[in-house]
Amino acid sequence: MPSHGRDVHGATKAAECLSCYLKALCVPQGLSPDETALLDDLVFPPIRLEKREVLCVQEAPFDSLYAVRTGCLKQETAVEGAENLLTALWLPGDIIGCDAIGLGRYPGTVSALETATLCKLPFDQFEALTQRMPRLRRHLQRSISRAMHEERLSLHQLLCRTAEARLAYFLLAVSACFHRRGYSSSHFRLPMSRNDIGSYLGLTQETVGRTLAAYQNRRLLRVHGREYQLLDIARLERLASSTGRQKKL
Repeated sequence: MPSHGRDVHGATKAAECLSCYLKALCVPQGLSPDETALLDDLVFPPIRLEKREVLCVQEAPFDSLYAVRTGCLKQETAVEGAENLLTALWLPGDIIGCDAIGLGRYPGTVSALETATLCKLPFDQFEALTQRMPRLRRHLQRSISRAMHEERLSLHQLLCRTAEARLAYFLLAVSACFHRRGYSSSHFRLPMSRNDIGSYLGLTQETVGRTLAAYQNRRLLRVHGREYQLLDIARLERLASSTGRQKKL
């Protein structure tokens, strides 16, 4: 069964969407005060997860969507005859659970890569609310459509790419995510281990480490622990778009 962490504020009223700094990502524009109040009443008090704490387990019945307020989370999917695969990564403003709506169950185990807080939206109640608020329904549909598009684009970009091209594409995608959220696109914290990055990109931990070292030697980026600073985005973009043999930088 899903593990829902702990309420940040105990039994206090749910966090107000209108006052949340991520409302532009989670809440559709143009809602009236009454509509926003209805959404506020639906959202549970923020859930807090510590690093490595599980939000939901694979195959658990789907019952809720979760909006990420702070922190970073990953999804690992157990595949028969293979090690667990890292199949999704979520940052603040992302919605967890969209891939479970059609299945009726969570397709992987979701856990926190660092201390994280989330807003829980019980799906039955949320779905009923979307019938009264078409703007909210369209916002959810757009979110699912955008996620599907980005997933297919990522798959296309990663197929038959070199390790250097895959890692460059991944770092640029993370950079773009932070930029959309109002953070720096060139200097960010990514709380993923080399093993997690490798699992997500279909590479070994050793290959990720060697490739990052090569990037640093070429002054493409600087890495200190989980802190990443992109020094030459233009060259990373050329590398990410390369196919087959590595192009000379």
